[in-house]
Amino acid sequence: MEEIFDGAALRAHRDRAAALVGRVAPVLEVLAAPLLDRLDDTSRRFSHALDIGGRGAVAPALMARGMQVVSADISPAMAGIAGGVPLVLGAEPDFGLPAQAFDLVVACLALYGFNDLPGALIQLRRALRPEGLMLASIPVLGTLDELRGALLEAEDATTGGVSPRVAPFPTLQDAAGLLSRAGFALPVADALDFAFLYANPLDLLHELRAAGETNAVRARSRKFVPRAMLPLALSRLPQKDSRAQVNLRLAMLTGWAS
Repeated sequence: MEEIFDGAALRAHRDRAAALVGRVAPVLEVLAAPLLDRLDDTSRRFSHALDIGGRGAVAPALMARGMQVVSADISPAMAGIAGGVPLVLGAEPDFGLPAQAFDLVVACLALYGFNDLPGALIQLRRALRPEGLMLASIPVLGTLDELRGALLEAEDATTGGVSPRVAPFPTLQDAAGLLSRAGFALPVADALDFAFLYANPLDLLHELRAAGETNAVRARSRKFVPRAMLPLALSRLPQKDSRAQVNLRLAMLTGWAS
């Protein structure tokens, strides 16, 4: 299996972001809300939930619904501030999750950094009790396309070459297929689009850093970024109402354990 992501770098980014994530709490809560709203679409009531990588935007909402919540993350620091009982995930390929311990798993913006995404979903299914529910959101193709293109153009203009600056994302169809491959029953996948506007486009980079979402692609460049590169890239972001615009496209995944 080709390893796209650097697990050690991803963990370090999340550890560092644990002290900053409060700055982007409103954004994370907005992104988590449509996923958590799906709990209202079922008459099933849940008591023991696993929050994967929620970063404080998921566990409090689940506890407000009367659930006992375990908050798991690859980062000990992030698990500790997420709101539930902290659990540090083991390194791939084994997270070390207890079998059939939960009747609900919520993985909000937490799975795409794993190299073996099908394997990660299988582990989540095994952590569910029979007839347990998994809700997950994963960024898919179309996410941060504006930033990706601007960075590639600016890097080529300032260095004469390019390197991966934004993570690759699966397609919506890929994400839907993963549910069936992982053995979930009644799989559903649909997409939601979010547009973010920035009067100061540098705030976008600050928010990504605060959320622990800086570049962890294994093939990323380790060289210092030329001073002119980032201002050039940010100046090339598309504008709407005199503000820089970037888009986020989320696959919203629902599946049941049989």
